Amino acid sequence: MTPTEIRLRKSSRVLVVSFDDGASFEFSFEYLRVYSPSAEVKGHGPGQETLQTGKEGVEITAVEPVGHYAVRLLFSDGHDTGLYAWAYLRELGDNMDSNWQSYLDRLQAAGYAREKPE
Repeated sequence: MTPTEIRLRKSSRVLVVSFDDGASFEFSFEYLRVYSPSAEVKGHGPGQETLQTGKEGVEITAVEPVGHYAVRLLFSDGHDTGLYAWAYLRELGDNMDSNWQSYLDRLQAAGYAREKPE
């Protein structure tokens, strides 16, 4: 599973990723930021994840290819350490609805109220 197209749509605030098997996903910038594969977000093992808050208005400022296996996304909040491998992007796409609901549930449990992005 390799992307055939990666398109940044800044006006609609999504990153569109199409795969060679025909699957295509529109990832919101916030979703990609809060599910960054970086150690800052995921920690160094199970249970060490850091809940990301205040990312409703985050932008992706650049998409940089990393070899033939990943992209690095640069975010407007300065975050730039996560490498989004093709398999991870596909996993994020396949599990988008459940991941997003899990994120919203964790925010609610933490007492955080999301704001509408500008």
